[in-house]
Amino acid sequence: MIKRFEPWFWVLAAVLFSRFIGMTLYPFVDTTEPRYAEIARLMAETGDWITPWFEPGVPFWGKPPLSFWAQAASIKIFGLSEFSLRLPAWFATIGIVWLTWCLANHARGAAVARWSTLVLSTMALTYISAGAVMTDTFLVFGTTLSLVSMWFVLSGRSDYWRWWFFVGLAIGLLSKGPLAVVLTVTPLVLWAAIFRQQLQPLKKLPWLLGSLLTLAIAVPWYVLAELKTPGFLNYFIIGEHFSRFLDPGWAGDLYGSAHDRPKGMIWIFWLWASFPWGIIGLVGFGLAAARGKTKDIFTGAVQDASTLYLLFCAITPMLFFTLAGNTLWTYILPSLPFSAILIAGWVSQLNLRPWSRIRSGAVLLAPVLITLFVFIGVSGVKPLKTEKQLIGRYESIQQAGDGPIFYIGEMPFSARFYSLGDAVEITSTEFDSLLDADGYARVFAAIPNDAVDKVLGPRATDAQKLGENERYQLFSIDLPPTDSQNDPVDSELNSKNN
Repeated sequence: MIKRFEPWFWVLAAVLFSRFIGMTLYPFVDTTEPRYAEIARLMAETGDWITPWFEPGVPFWGKPPLSFWAQAASIKIFGLSEFSLRLPAWFATIGIVWLTWCLANHARGAAVARWSTLVLSTMALTYISAGAVMTDTFLVFGTTLSLVSMWFVLSGRSDYWRWWFFVGLAIGLLSKGPLAVVLTVTPLVLWAAIFRQQLQPLKKLPWLLGSLLTLAIAVPWYVLAELKTPGFLNYFIIGEHFSRFLDPGWAGDLYGSAHDRPKGMIWIFWLWASFPWGIIGLVGFGLAAARGKTKDIFTGAVQDASTLYLLFCAITPMLFFTLAGNTLWTYILPSLPFSAILIAGWVSQLNLRPWSRIRSGAVLLAPVLITLFVFIGVSGVKPLKTEKQLIGRYESIQQAGDGPIFYIGEMPFSARFYSLGDAVEITSTEFDSLLDADGYARVFAAIPNDAVDKVLGPRATDAQKLGENERYQLFSIDLPPTDSQNDPVDSELNSKNN
């Protein structure tokens, strides 16, 4: 059985398995991963599977819960760790790679299908997202499932694929929201406008029952979420899907800050996300243009239904976000399965020795570079924006009667996650009152590096430095016993801690 697998399969398996290194060793670095990890942790801890919570008492309305469901379930099965929280994205990526192989094998043949899986799995963003706590991987699984299913239907396959199209829509709606429908419908509309004569197979789609299936899967959660925390639908539909992208400086984001990018930046992001294959594809296109072969390429693409279908699926995310100022490179991820097939169609034809070596080396480029980055990060050579070590230092010396760890100023998400929600965010003024009024035996404070002298002031001589990282220094201060447990300031801080 093992002998039946070809070398490309073992290379693919090695690439996907190598992602375990970063999933296991690399800590959560602010801000995205620890933020979503903490939401999943709270879901697993509270047993609330309807409302994701940003922090106790604050609902998270920014994303639907499918990724959090998967991550919380993984915590329940494997325990709380970086690996368990990242594992669902790895399985989702395997599903995306398999769907890409199915589409490429059907539309382009086995050779292109093999290269498609290798190209996709070794693109920078695919490789990173395969072991990351994020929502985009689940969105892409849903959109890819729908678009692959649609092509099989258009090609005359009227079996189970016609139902999977609607399941994919539901997955997208529960992963990212209405954006999934836009990313699925847009390439279909563009393709149908050119190939109207090939739309006859669409009649075999169970439009009514399939739509009901999508609604039956996705809508109940939306209704329950609005009933449980009124205001969710207004914020999620209007804020997250219109204001976020139409207003570059949108100030309504409840959970972060808007990213003001130049319009059209999404196309540059495609080069980053598809590295190194996007660059290789453009270089190949440039060589073809230099030899006067681009006319044949364009003519063949316009006349070939599958090529245009792949092209529209690949460029839709960039088209949609071209005029948006608030963009991230992760928005490219839905494009990559189809970009990979297009690039693989050219790469698989490179039989000249220099190009064969280039394509073989490119398979390992992104995985090796990212793995090296992981080792550099965990070795301490490059400081990471994570509070894992400081929280671990605090927990290793904490004793009965000691206070929680107080973060002066805005507390990082990684501190909240690694302290299991016990770390407390506090202002410097509140910290002064705490030292004067609280009855803790010992107080621990994580103070920004540039504010240590200002925060400690005359108490600097009483403070013992316990550790530091790129952003904070950890101090402990012994306090004399007091009878101020009922002090108003103390009560306020204790309530904040709880």
